[in-house]
Amino acid sequence: MAANTKGRLTEHLRANFRARFRTDVLLLAMITAMPVLAAESLVVQKLRELRPDLPITRVLPSPVAGFVAVEIDGGTFLYASEDGKYLFAGDLYKLNQTLVNVTDGIRAGKRKSQLAKVPRSEMVVFSPKKVPVRKSVFVFTDVDCGYCRKLHLEMHAINDLGIEVKYLAYPRAGIGSDAYKKVVNAWCADDPNTALTNLKLGRTVAEKNCTNPVADQYALGRDIGIIGTPAIVTDEGELLPGYMPAADLAVALGLN
Repeated sequence: MAANTKGRLTEHLRANFRARFRTDVLLLAMITAMPVLAAESLVVQKLRELRPDLPITRVLPSPVAGFVAVEIDGGTFLYASEDGKYLFAGDLYKLNQTLVNVTDGIRAGKRKSQLAKVPRSEMVVFSPKKVPVRKSVFVFTDVDCGYCRKLHLEMHAINDLGIEVKYLAYPRAGIGSDAYKKVVNAWCADDPNTALTNLKLGRTVAEKNCTNPVADQYALGRDIGIIGTPAIVTDEGELLPGYMPAADLAVALGLN
């Protein structure tokens, strides 16, 4: 009986310690977060007073003590002192063995997170047929863009290297433009891959409308900092802006 009582007492003490430990950790996290949250609120309030038109999307902790990061619509970053007195615009770099763009790392994380939410069924996908998929990329594309067409001409070579291309619509002229209507025609076609290829070859395709993701994909592109096409984004969220030949793309993706 004594042994049983001692065992129950030991287990009670352990459970009490675990509960107190969890409470202490939670309180510590709350206390640690409070100054940052207060700073974020102060910075946003100050910016709203000075520039009410500024499209702030989020405020994040900064790796630089005493500063927070403020993201503006389109991927531009500002860094503000926690007391709301100082502000600078631009990318933040860390001095390691090489220069590391900390800000672009934040952007990459957002791109990766946002693109992971896009259903495969809403993209026009060109997948390798002769070899297994080794890497995949997202490509924001227009149909009238010369370099978009040039990239598409290399699709067989890209696929033969084991690279899958997942197209998202980005009509540069904006919603309602001729380019937008052409892209909608492709996304709504019975065979979107063939329709998109024909448009990139300068051919016309049948007009067709449907419930489509073109406007949403265009908005997504703007939100994650896409400003031109073609814009290639890796699965890790790294942006490879502009046209790249198939061989160079393979190297950029770490394929030998």
